[in-house]
Amino acid sequence: MTRPTPEELEAARDRRIDDVLAGGLAVLFCGINPGLMSGATGHHFARPGNRFWPALHASGFTPRQLAPAEQRELLGHGLGITNVAARTTARADELSDEELREGGRLLRVKVERYEPSWLAVVGVTAYRVAFGDRTARIGRQERMIGGTRIWVLPNPSGLNAHWTLPSMAEEFARLREAAGLPDARSGDRG
Repeated sequence: MTRPTPEELEAARDRRIDDVLAGGLAVLFCGINPGLMSGATGHHFARPGNRFWPALHASGFTPRQLAPAEQRELLGHGLGITNVAARTTARADELSDEELREGGRLLRVKVERYEPSWLAVVGVTAYRVAFGDRTARIGRQERMIGGTRIWVLPNPSGLNAHWTLPSMAEEFARLREAAGLPDARSGDRG
C-alpha cells in the first residue's frame, strides 16, 4: 500500500470508515475516532505509530500481527472495531465533548444491537466524557450495556507515551483473559 500524500490525508478529514462488526463478538474494540490516515485508507488504527495492532498481537488476541488492511480478519477471532465518534480528524482533541457524548449514546445503541460480550474502549479520557464517568480508570468498569461488560484500555496512539507497548499489551492481555479467550499466539510458528 502506498502512503497517502499530505493532500490525500487532508481530503480524508471528516470522512467516516466502516466498522468491523458482527453480532455476538467476544470483544468489540472501540477507538476514539479515526485519524486522517484511517480516513484516507479506510482502515482502523492505520497510522504507522499507532500501537493497536502490535498490542493486539503481543497480548495474544491474534496469532500474528495483522496490518490495518487485514482488519476484517478480526471477525474470525471473534473481535471487531468501531469508534466513539465516527468522523476523521487529525487529532482526537478536535472532537467536542458534545460529539463524544453523542457518540457514546450511539455506541450504546450499537452495542445493544450487536451484543458483544465485551466492549473495550481504547482511551480513558474519551470514555469518561462519552459515558459521563469522570472517575473511570483503565480496566474493567462496573457499568454494563445490557449484558455487555466494559473494559477501558489505554489509548494506543503514539502520542500516549506514558504507556509502553509492553505495559499496553499486559492490559490488553488482562482483557483477553477476562473474556475467556485463549492466547492465539500459542500455535504461531512464524
